[in-house]
Amino acid sequence: MSARFEELDWRQTPMGELILRRRWDLTFRKEVYEIKLNDEFLMSSLFTVAEVEIGRLPLTKLAGTALDVVVGGLGLGYTAQTVLENPNVRSLVVVDALSEVIDWHERGLIPAGVTLTSDPRCTLVHGDFFAMARAATGLDPAAPERLFHAIIVDIDHSPRHLLHPSHAGFYESSGLQRLSEQLHPGGVFALWSDDRPDEDFTKALEKHFAEVEVEVVGFDNLSGKREAANTIYLAKTASAR
Repeated sequence: MSARFEELDWRQTPMGELILRRRWDLTFRKEVYEIKLNDEFLMSSLFTVAEVEIGRLPLTKLAGTALDVVVGGLGLGYTAQTVLENPNVRSLVVVDALSEVIDWHERGLIPAGVTLTSDPRCTLVHGDFFAMARAATGLDPAAPERLFHAIIVDIDHSPRHLLHPSHAGFYESSGLQRLSEQLHPGGVFALWSDDRPDEDFTKALEKHFAEVEVEVVGFDNLSGKREAANTIYLAKTASAR
């Protein structure tokens, strides 16, 4: 058993105070990893159902055995790790704005880091996903204008609750159009949200993608009083004719 509570690292970043901590949960008798940005919890290993599902669901919509995938947002690595569990994935680019989070994975401070850094298919990239998504060169610095079979994003709390105002354009019409252009025909965009389904955002997706689905993923919030839920948006481009 680990110490009851341990702060593994603390960093001052342009976005605020970033903290990685590990604690022993007496109720569930398990080790828990948590990332906090200022006073907000960005990720907890107690709640990973939606993070796993957003790595799994978009790939079920794809055929083929040489899939190229981008994940925006590294966090504790559950989404990226789930993507790599699919044998049809040929390459995975994971983009995170916080070099400190990438460093934690590379140093093995986060359990998933061992898997991610040892898999030759996986590349961790320090960068602003939203700026890269709207840039002419695209989401892979090593291969400008490269297309992907799936682009998976788990960064903001929701399309309306953003970590930074500069992200807003990504969720608007021009941002979604640019995003769709970076997918192969029949490619899938997946987005995690902490809010309930947003009808206006769903309609915005439908203007730029051929198929749109909204999945509500429920999970035990550990309070024993009610089930919590996250939303996953799945938007697919038209297939090649």
